[in-house]
Amino acid sequence: MTLSLNPEHLKRYKQVVGLLIKYGHGDLVKNAPIVDDPLEFAPPPPVPPGAKELAKDLEALGPTFIKLGQLLSTRSDFIPPAYMEGLSMLQDHIKPFPYEKVEAIVGVEIGARISKAFKSFDETPMAAASLGQVHYAVLRSGQEVAVKVQRPDVREHVATDLAALSEIAEFLDKHTDMGRRFEFTKIVNELRKALLRELDYRLEAQTMRMMRTKLAEFTRLVIPAPIDDYSSGRVLTMEYVDGSKVTKLHPLTRLEIDGAGLAEEVFKSYLHQILVMGVFHADPHPGNVFLTVDNRVALLDFGMVARIGPEMQDQLLKLLIAISDGQSDRAAAVAQSMGTERDGFDEVTFRREIAEIISQQQGATVQDMQVGKIVMRVTQVAANTGLSMPEELTMLGKTLLNLDLVGRTLDPDFDPNESIRRNAGKLMQEKTMKSLSPGNLLNSLLDAKELFEKLPGRLNQFLEVVASNKLKIHLDTIDEKVVMTGLQKVANRITLGLILASMIMGASLLMRIDTSFRIFGYPGFAMVLFLLATGGGLTLAWQIMRSDLRPK
Repeated sequence: MTLSLNPEHLKRYKQVVGLLIKYGHGDLVKNAPIVDDPLEFAPPPPVPPGAKELAKDLEALGPTFIKLGQLLSTRSDFIPPAYMEGLSMLQDHIKPFPYEKVEAIVGVEIGARISKAFKSFDETPMAAASLGQVHYAVLRSGQEVAVKVQRPDVREHVATDLAALSEIAEFLDKHTDMGRRFEFTKIVNELRKALLRELDYRLEAQTMRMMRTKLAEFTRLVIPAPIDDYSSGRVLTMEYVDGSKVTKLHPLTRLEIDGAGLAEEVFKSYLHQILVMGVFHADPHPGNVFLTVDNRVALLDFGMVARIGPEMQDQLLKLLIAISDGQSDRAAAVAQSMGTERDGFDEVTFRREIAEIISQQQGATVQDMQVGKIVMRVTQVAANTGLSMPEELTMLGKTLLNLDLVGRTLDPDFDPNESIRRNAGKLMQEKTMKSLSPGNLLNSLLDAKELFEKLPGRLNQFLEVVASNKLKIHLDTIDEKVVMTGLQKVANRITLGLILASMIMGASLLMRIDTSFRIFGYPGFAMVLFLLATGGGLTLAWQIMRSDLRPK
């Protein structure tokens, strides 16, 4: 694999290598061709650089690397805790782009100037993120809205960065032990899928509509509705949610709300999304969770969603129940069945460390119980012992980790493990009812229809083959001749052993008969039998030893 000589790519190579060297991963780049003098060794840094410095370095590289940092903040399998904290700081505080560019983008995307389409439009954004920023506005109808505008030229920058990152990841996977272990190419592919989805605001609007429909039963949950006439691929207009971040609540406000009920509602809604719907809001960090003025919880920013298939849902439910119940052996077995074993997988160490993780939480206080952190530690142990876990488990760990924080912010005594146990029965019932939906029943009926239509013809063919004595059964077995030869050798040795034993027994009986023919002072005939048996026994023992020691 060769690295591109594209000037933009070379610039990114230099920046990425600089970051790797700065943050102590010189072993990843010592063979990189763009370094004139390969590093002979990589001195370990005494203390990892500060979290703020790491966040600033990635922010300076642009939106793609900010999203990469957010993605890596979920990878506890190879990112140290200090770095994970630094990467988590990339969630907020991104510098906004000028209002003049906002005007130009909105005008092109919705086909009208801001002054014509909106009654008012705040020039200062409420929030700025790596791919876009949000402005408060009021429609001509008087409806308050939030308008998310994509950063100018962000798609072109992302495409260039992804191409460079793909080449770097392929090189590291092929030429470094860490690359082969952690599969950086998979991380870049995951980043590509997430970014391409987030860059299309029409998909986010579609997800918001679906979530509003599927989560309608959770009445204390608020999901803003998109305004389709004022939205496009680069502009998303939605209902304005009046509230504040759950992490910035005043202590007096916490006394006025039903924190326990809200925490339970949020956690239960996510279990429903993950284990029943198969689609869930994958970025519930505190900046995206608001407490509204009517004391409900609002979920914002549906650009990052994850999807889980039915089989993976069942596995995740088993894993969460095993973790919440403290069943270490069960949790280890389920986690192992979910992953793919690489060469050198250490099953004993994997199961022992999973048992230690589960046992530690049994003595923990309610405040220390974090099911998200446990899931993340499971992925870390899996990576360290040679087990490749599915991406869905990593995303689940990050989601539950954020939910732990949100839940305890609303209710300091919230116990996620107890919530899982409390809702497990209902989740199983909902999954069963989902499997009995009209669509699934129709598919089953169609399969049965196809079976009954083809069954008579296939049965007739089978009976004709049987009647004409043409039925053949092909079995792949071991070599019959080798087996028979081995059995024959065993039978011969057993027979010879019985003959020798009978000769020894006969010689013992003849010892009592006194004869004139004697050998060494003993009856001669008895001694002859004994000597023959001794010779035969020694010969048999020699043959057995020679056969066992012969190279196979």
